[in-house]
Amino acid sequence: MISATLGFGLANAQPGFDVFQTISKYLVQGNSEALSAWFAPDVDVTVISGGGNASRSQAEQIVRRFFRVYTPQSFSLIHTAGRANMKYALGDLTAGGETFTVTIFLSCKDEKVEIQQLKIERI
Repeated sequence: MISATLGFGLANAQPGFDVFQTISKYLVQGNSEALSAWFAPDVDVTVISGGGNASRSQAEQIVRRFFRVYTPQSFSLIHTAGRANMKYALGDLTAGGETFTVTIFLSCKDEKVEIQQLKIERI
C-alpha cells in the first residue's frame, strides 16, 4: 500500500513523478473530490467497462459512485514512465474485495499537472 504524505495542490505541484504519491493517497482514501481537483476540464474516465470523455464534475461523480460500491483498501503503484510534458502510472487498487488495475495519464505544462485519463479496470 502506498503511504503518501505529500500534500500538493494544483498550483504548486511539481511536474515530476512524486505527483503520483498524492494521487495514490486520494485513491486509497476513496476521496473523489480531492482526486477530481487534479482532473483536466475534459477528462477521459473509464470505470470498469463504462465511461468516456467527461467534464471534471461528471468524472468526479463517476469516480464517487465507484468508491461508494467498491470501498478502497489499498493501492500499489507498480510503474511510472513519461517525459517532460506527459506522465503515466499503473497501479493495483484493492477495493470492495476485488483488485483493479488503475491507469493514469497526466499532462504537465508550465508546472500545471492535470489528469487527462483515468482508467479503473477489473483484473
